[in-house]
Amino acid sequence: MSTNSNFSLNVQVLNIATNMGRIGGWVFDSYDSKSKLITRFLDETDIFVRDLENEKISEEFRPTLEMFKKEFYRLKSEEVNQENKLAWAEKALTWANILQHRAKLA
Repeated sequence: MSTNSNFSLNVQVLNIATNMGRIGGWVFDSYDSKSKLITRFLDETDIFVRDLENEKISEEFRPTLEMFKKEFYRLKSEEVNQENKLAWAEKALTWANILQHRAKLA
């Protein structure tokens, strides 16, 4: 079920960016106490990303979206632990920043 498709494309991308920022912050600060919340937001973000498949994406934004999707699904499948949590969080926060700045290109 689509949850994001009533919004403009750039708002949909901003929703994904916001979620990535939240998730990255939670992983960085206290993964153990927020693991269920992180999983919930990863699943929600997955739905948002899939919603974009039904949208007409600009050629300017398409490469960014494809790179993000590849990294998002890799992060989503990677188990976060004490050894990788800082790198994991940094990648999520970096993508939040990239998507926030490029949403207008969508």
